[in-house]
Amino acid sequence: MSIDRRSFMQGSLALVALQHTSAGLSEKVSTAIAEELWYKQPAKRWLEALPVGNGRLGGMVFGGIQNERIALSDSTAWSGAPATGEVNPGALPHLREIRELFFAGKYDEAQALCSKYLPGRMKNFGTNLPLPDLQLTFEHVDQPVEYRRSLNLDDAIAAVRFQCGGVQFMREIFATHADGVIAVQLTASQRGAISFRMTFSQGEIPNTTSTEGQDTVVLKGSCFEHKHSSGHDGVAIQIRAQVLARGGTTSAMGQGITVSGADAVTILLATGTSFRGDNPEKTSREVLRRATAKSFAQLRQAHLEDYRPLYRRTSLDLGTSSESTRLQPTDARRKALENGGDDPELVALFFQYGRYLTIAGSRADSVLPLALQGIWNDGLASGMGWTDDFHLDINTQQNYWPTEVCNLSECHAPLFGLIEGLASAGKATAREMYGSPGWVAHTVTNPWGYTAPGGIGWGIVVTAGLWIATQMWQHYEFTRDAEFLRTRAYPVLREAAEFFLAYMVEEPKHGWLVTGPSDSPENWYITPSGQHASESMGNTMDRVFVHALFSMVVEACATLSIDADLRSRAEAARAKLPSLQIGRHGQLQEWMEDFEDADPNHRHTAHLTSLYPEHQISPRNTPALARATEVTIQRRMSAPHWEQSEWGRANLVVYYARLLKGEEAHRYLVSLIAKAADDNLMTYSSAGVAGADSNIFAIDGNTAGSAGIAEMLLQSQEGEIELLPALPTPWRNGAFRGLCARGGYVVAVKWRDGKLSSATIGARRSGSVPVRYRDRITQIHLQAGQQVRLRPENFLDQAPGASDSPTQT
Repeated sequence: MSIDRRSFMQGSLALVALQHTSAGLSEKVSTAIAEELWYKQPAKRWLEALPVGNGRLGGMVFGGIQNERIALSDSTAWSGAPATGEVNPGALPHLREIRELFFAGKYDEAQALCSKYLPGRMKNFGTNLPLPDLQLTFEHVDQPVEYRRSLNLDDAIAAVRFQCGGVQFMREIFATHADGVIAVQLTASQRGAISFRMTFSQGEIPNTTSTEGQDTVVLKGSCFEHKHSSGHDGVAIQIRAQVLARGGTTSAMGQGITVSGADAVTILLATGTSFRGDNPEKTSREVLRRATAKSFAQLRQAHLEDYRPLYRRTSLDLGTSSESTRLQPTDARRKALENGGDDPELVALFFQYGRYLTIAGSRADSVLPLALQGIWNDGLASGMGWTDDFHLDINTQQNYWPTEVCNLSECHAPLFGLIEGLASAGKATAREMYGSPGWVAHTVTNPWGYTAPGGIGWGIVVTAGLWIATQMWQHYEFTRDAEFLRTRAYPVLREAAEFFLAYMVEEPKHGWLVTGPSDSPENWYITPSGQHASESMGNTMDRVFVHALFSMVVEACATLSIDADLRSRAEAARAKLPSLQIGRHGQLQEWMEDFEDADPNHRHTAHLTSLYPEHQISPRNTPALARATEVTIQRRMSAPHWEQSEWGRANLVVYYARLLKGEEAHRYLVSLIAKAADDNLMTYSSAGVAGADSNIFAIDGNTAGSAGIAEMLLQSQEGEIELLPALPTPWRNGAFRGLCARGGYVVAVKWRDGKLSSATIGARRSGSVPVRYRDRITQIHLQAGQQVRLRPENFLDQAPGASDSPTQT
């Protein structure tokens, strides 16, 4: 049903009246909302602004008084284009020679050939690019009072309110997945008080701006840049912003829209790009047309009905912060945490913030998955050597670590499309570079299907594509969706197995099957001659993921009753893989040989993927190897000038959670929030790391941080569900609801005085599973839709496996 402008604004004003009833309350009553970020001043920097997103279109809201800025981004706004000839033609002819040199101990000579013949040719790789800002310039002249800027995670709505000249002004901004637009509502407590000019900033991409009618401004641009692509390849984009005003006058002047004396105003913004053949004008125009057919109240309600069912699946209580702490704005609370304060509610907020960013950046129908900066782009990563792309040597994986355990399984879906694209494009790379069947992808990729290596020392991770493909298996483990396994995950894993079965070679000393030449991201070692080398044969990370691959294929073949021959070959090959080894310092070896690190302070610890996300090392099953991982961490952290990175700190949280050491996990979690998150709690890689001149936002610290918190409270990686495996002392009392365990289980737990009070486990699929609390285990049997309530007495004074009868419902 179509709604005219009058009806649109009447619906908006009805909502406005309700908002001002609550907005007029004094801040002295309370400014503390448990799941809200809020501030007493506008943002001056990008890492102070507040993010909104709908799975594709993102905005960073600054909340200025006279000048509101919403920094725009679109996940499909990519430079570059598909290319050919990206594999180095010298790779295959020299592959055997390089391997023989490594096996002969001639590391320096082998490294020289690797440098010459292995790097890929990133001809037109491209990057995601930031879009121009939406700018609103207001006529406020008086000094504002009672300013408040906020982002409510339960609503996914950013808000700004303040008084100026006796008039209270209010803004609401949200990016709605339901209707595909960013919606901005401007209201005031006095009629005729809203006057402003709406324009777009020039931005970094070539563009032109024009007006359409008296209420719409249109930007047409091309995502061209010279650093990572040709300078004339990239998607076309159109941004349309339309003003719907109640009262006053609206007119087009120059390249903007001017509103004078309005009672209330709604702005709707849509984007469209030519990505995958779409028509940017048609897309943006149609999205905007559909959105303007609804009142603002209807848009807001549809947004909440679409968003809240995802967000509200999970809740977390880690204890109560002091009243004085709770009433402080978020930036002050983060600084207090950095100075040694205790704020469990801020930690819980950080957990939910990671879930919020996941929902805002990756929905089931998103065209692309979360890139290095999610769907938000500050122009820093894209403007330097990194690119804002998909890093497959840990970052993209970390982006999706919380999806399953944090009950956002649908948000995982866009990644699967990217993986399937890699599996298709990677067949040519496997054939041309290695002469092997199946598929392979290396360290970085883009939407155009790049699977060749990157540069020397970082870009030749032969198992990077395999690592990201294990996310499909993780989805299967948590959901037990046999159809997904059969039709999507297994075909990808089967072809990966075919590649590694053909590609791997026997190491002559032990007869082990090894990969190589390949990087252990992104570290270098010292050769016997004292030189530095990055490539090797049989590095530990490769072994971890090949072992995982063969295990997945063996289980999948048995589950699906198919491919008996492949299953046998995978089992035989798995038996010939190297063992995980402990080096001379008591550390877990990163390479097949016990090399010394060239950079002892390096941020990467790729060999510890054996601990997390894999579970080939655990303190109960492999205690000596578990101790070796601790030695590795301690040596890395104690080295001078450890390279601080947001994802590196998040790694320490999940590592210590898997080691069942809650105090250490908590310490590094607090340091992640305090030292690697800015005032808007978005995480960043520090200036000076990996060539960065300034702190650069990367979403992986937020997402992996949420996964780390979940891992401290619930684990399920060894065929059992473990409750509160790494509960730290500061979380003395608390509860969670809606975390997920492998096998299709949803778990809620309460604890008091550091001890379990109760647990409720619900089953999405029928099955049986052991449940562990500390050193005791009880077995539960549930039908789909059934749940069981466990009490402390179900675990106390029993032999493992015994149980008092839990309560089933």
